Amino acid sequence: MVAEGLRQRLGLGLLTAYGVGIMVGAGIYVLVGVVAGQAGVWAAVSFLLAAIVVVPTALTFSELSSRIPEAAGDSSYVEIGLNQHWLAIFVGWVNIAAGTVAAAAVLRGGVGYLISVVPMPFVWAVIGLGAALTLIAIAGVLESLAFAAALTVVEVCGLLVVSWAGFTAEPVTEWLAPPAPEWNGIIAATIFAIFAFIGFDDLVNMAEEARRPMRDMPRAILLSLAITALLYALVSLAAVRAVPRDVLAVSERPLALVWETATGRSAAFLSLVAVAAALNGVLAQIVMASRVLYGLGKRSPGYAVFRKTHAEFGTPVFGTIVIGVALTAAALTLPVAVLAEFTSQALLVVFAIVNLALIGLKRKAPAGHFSVPVLVPWAGLIASLAALGASLGGWR
Repeated sequence: MVAEGLRQRLGLGLLTAYGVGIMVGAGIYVLVGVVAGQAGVWAAVSFLLAAIVVVPTALTFSELSSRIPEAAGDSSYVEIGLNQHWLAIFVGWVNIAAGTVAAAAVLRGGVGYLISVVPMPFVWAVIGLGAALTLIAIAGVLESLAFAAALTVVEVCGLLVVSWAGFTAEPVTEWLAPPAPEWNGIIAATIFAIFAFIGFDDLVNMAEEARRPMRDMPRAILLSLAITALLYALVSLAAVRAVPRDVLAVSERPLALVWETATGRSAAFLSLVAVAAALNGVLAQIVMASRVLYGLGKRSPGYAVFRKTHAEFGTPVFGTIVIGVALTAAALTLPVAVLAEFTSQALLVVFAIVNLALIGLKRKAPAGHFSVPVLVPWAGLIASLAALGASLGGWR
């Protein structure tokens, strides 16, 4: 049975949990060490500065999602704001590719943690988890996001437990006598930390399934960004307090190192938390990318096959299966590092284009239900291009 149209079943709570779950992904378990290695005890400053840099773009997405509550958010914004159909299709496919690639990288990492705890063949673990998460995404958006919210609670609790351990540990020398800020290191760490906040943009693709998109979408985007920034700052403070920066910088499992240093006990439980984070990230990207395909199907006859939804589940089944198969295949074949770098750079290009779309839309219709000054998208455009230039230039 097929139908057309998504069901409006999502409230502010699940939307916010979805946003937090995307951003607070498995990457935090490695990212803290890299940022601490560059910024030292000032690592939290880098995370907060990175959050400030992405705020203008987050505000841009907030206004656009309330004015144009459609599934293929970015693509719709470009079509309406810039009147460029080809560019809208391009942005849609960049989002699909980036989401699929990000999910593949996270799935590989999650399976790596899983098989360290539960011995099983890597290939079958990837296929099994990929299939299971695809089926959950098909079952319904409320069911998918409720499951994702439960995983978000698990990963946030894991981060809070590690933070508690770090703040109760014997402080390192650098914490007791902090050096003057090294702004070159802090800025370099900030550029890297910007990528930790990529994910709030995926939230706009759920607008068509929100019960009150004009009110709840801006709130969910800004709340999830604020919660994530505070979590990153808290975790990084705890890490640099408990473990010397040079040790954190070379560790592949910095948060586990914080726990072991602070408590003297095994951090095996963090492997399971990392698996939960990975499952959350993969599920979120499957849901997001399938909605972008659905949105493209509404706007382009050539993609009409993706416009169909299941009559009972209310989900775009074919698009969900396509994304599930693609990310599983990518997880089995492609190198994670290359995938992660491509994802970040591609999404910064999208950020720049979407900020331009709001500038264009404001010239046609200056005010919406949720409105920001025109200087905001200009600031978002400049920040996105600067971050992209820094990334391409190797300043990380």
